[in-house]
Amino acid sequence: MSLDRLIENIVKTQNPSVVGLDPKLEYVPQYIVEKKIAKYGANCKAAAKAVLEFNKAIIDEIHDICPAIKPQAAYYEMYGYEGVKTLYKTIRYAQEKGMFVITDGKRNDIGATMEAYAAAHLGSVTIGGVEDIAPFGADALTVNGYLGTDGIAPLIKVCTEKDAGIFVLVKTSNKSSGELQDLKLESGKTVYATMGDMCEKWGEELPGKYGYSGVGAVVGATYPEQLAEMRAALPHTFFLVPGYGAQGGGAEGVSKGFDKNGLGAIVNSSRGVMCAYKKEENCDEHDFAKAARREVIRMKEDIISYLPKISLDI
Repeated sequence: MSLDRLIENIVKTQNPSVVGLDPKLEYVPQYIVEKKIAKYGANCKAAAKAVLEFNKAIIDEIHDICPAIKPQAAYYEMYGYEGVKTLYKTIRYAQEKGMFVITDGKRNDIGATMEAYAAAHLGSVTIGGVEDIAPFGADALTVNGYLGTDGIAPLIKVCTEKDAGIFVLVKTSNKSSGELQDLKLESGKTVYATMGDMCEKWGEELPGKYGYSGVGAVVGATYPEQLAEMRAALPHTFFLVPGYGAQGGGAEGVSKGFDKNGLGAIVNSSRGVMCAYKKEENCDEHDFAKAARREVIRMKEDIISYLPKISLDI
């Protein structure tokens, strides 16, 4: 099961963090951008090529100390088909380096449309009689579950066939998430708690060997009380935890999403890693990737200081 591989990577690196590769062009060092514009012109191709060089350099520096990356699809789609090619190449490059890749797409629909999303991001297509051509081939995908089981069932099928996983939005890190997610239903449960229960139920079809299913949940670092609540309520659901660092979530708070073995969650940092070179005093922009590595190490040490030793004891 796909999330088993993520868990094994976390144990191997002793690092429960994931780097969000969500690169605005302003995050990319100017010397890279200028070089690509000089070669390709001031266009989307130059931007996409700059992003790819940026991503590869960071992956080269962190793949041995970080278990996963999480590219957000919108930051690639904004550069059109050239950007989408960079998303594909980023996924493949990270996987070749042994990293687990979570595509942050927040996709949701029903029926044939959801089947198409599932095939695109996690599965494969058949063209001219040739089967198993993976358009993107990520290891996991973030999804929106608010269309209910009709929107999740097509994903479960592909996850079973392709050893992939999903992370369902449950309690997100943004400030206005409570406008809907904190509302109480007639059952007395909040919307987010009800969605969490659905993740546990959907996950029964994707059991994993370490106690966590292939249906994970997105639960934000900015709401540590709800994170603790969900950890207690969802014993078989692995958490993707956004909101650490730039959005205000701290290591002590995110520790509430972990179990007694230091597992059960992976914490995301995007800008904190990508822009580390901008924050370090006297850091030359040519050293951006090494600055990213230093930030990954700092983040790791910060988080694990609040956790028991990460192990596969079950």
